[in-house]
Amino acid sequence: MNESTTPTERHFTACASLAAIGMKLQSLDVFGPIRRGVRIAQKTVKHTPIDKLYDGFITMLAGAHGLVEINTRLRADAALQAAFGRSHCAEQSVVQETLDACTAENVEQMEQALETLYQQHSQGFAHDYAAAWQLLDVDMSGMPCGPKAAFATKGYFAKQRNRRGRQLGRVLASRYEEVVVDRLFPGTTQLTAALQPLIKAAEQTLRLDQTKRQRTIVRIDSGGGSLDDVNWLLLRGYQVHGKDYSGRHARSLAQSVQEWFDDPHVVGRQVGWVTEAPSVYVRPVRRVAVRCRKQNGQWAVGVLISTLSAHDVLHLTGRPPSEVNDPLAVLLAYVAFYDQRGGGIETAFKGDKQGLGLTKRSKKRFEAQQIVMLLGSLAHNVVIWARRWVAVPQLQHYGIVRMVRDVFHVSGFLCMDAWGQVGQLVLNQDAPLACLLINSVQELLAPLHIVTTLGKT
Repeated sequence: MNESTTPTERHFTACASLAAIGMKLQSLDVFGPIRRGVRIAQKTVKHTPIDKLYDGFITMLAGAHGLVEINTRLRADAALQAAFGRSHCAEQSVVQETLDACTAENVEQMEQALETLYQQHSQGFAHDYAAAWQLLDVDMSGMPCGPKAAFATKGYFAKQRNRRGRQLGRVLASRYEEVVVDRLFPGTTQLTAALQPLIKAAEQTLRLDQTKRQRTIVRIDSGGGSLDDVNWLLLRGYQVHGKDYSGRHARSLAQSVQEWFDDPHVVGRQVGWVTEAPSVYVRPVRRVAVRCRKQNGQWAVGVLISTLSAHDVLHLTGRPPSEVNDPLAVLLAYVAFYDQRGGGIETAFKGDKQGLGLTKRSKKRFEAQQIVMLLGSLAHNVVIWARRWVAVPQLQHYGIVRMVRDVFHVSGFLCMDAWGQVGQLVLNQDAPLACLLINSVQELLAPLHIVTTLGKT
């Protein structure tokens, strides 16, 4: 019996590099926990409900900013479908119908599935707490939507006065740039109300016991800096580095600063130690006052609260241990460590909005929007994991936008045999990143017995 397995068909795709990631995801059965755990009460005609969620997820990775793009980015690309294990693709309208059929129970099932996935594949869950601090950034970001959408209320939406929407709360494992937890809240919700449920969810995902919590830093902005929230974190054993919630209290504390120092890194900013005893906190903390001139000439004042020692904060900011005896160097290190939020969770939000269209997919039903949000969370983590899998040094500084836009969009061909099995991946040799990716993709797909080469498209 002579049956040839030589590739017989070549299919072009604009996302050949993403196809390689799709085959890796298939081998790891990344969507398996969702397929086994989420039960949507909708009959199957051509595609199962989970297959339709899978199509939406693939389209997000392909750079779509709206689920309507399923028809143009995925349904028209048979090679990309095959790479992710799909022989056909659902039409965008039936994917929307499946999302609208999701219930609160499905949302809980999806959260549990993503928890399992995070524990199986993330670096954050495998973090060595004895060797280094775990750093968790917690923040909120506005998700604008139509005024008739469920839980769409007026709230804070940057540069959009009187806009209605919801709020996305996130816990980010900043050392690894991975989303630990994403949760959706009504538009009026602020971090002071969302902090504790977000931290409790992160504790469950990361399996944080008392020992691990003592080696975990929770970094927050002023929204999570209320006395009750900070003391709640301290009682649970966390290290805290954040900003005081009350502006009035901050101005009062700033009056106890005996000497102000110019910050050499930020023009017009001054920092100083708060000397008033922090007796209202259940554990010892250090406080730093920071002030900047406003346009009207008055001072804008904030106060940082931290349980970290001088030695720890110098280490975390990459400063030499010898500076521990330099009060100004230590002072600036506390401020710099808070400033690093800008390169952590704030960058993650921005990258997801620009690269994955985080705020572009708005569903009227709250449960539907939660499922879309959770698929986006998984897409974020897969992009981060993919950057690690390809292991190209020149690409390790790429954020979400450049990974999705550039790395995932190297064109090429998939060669498939008569049974629809991929046997060869050809990357377009003229694509700018193809030569950088070829060796890593070869190593990635070699265990799957898929040959990767460069060629002309």
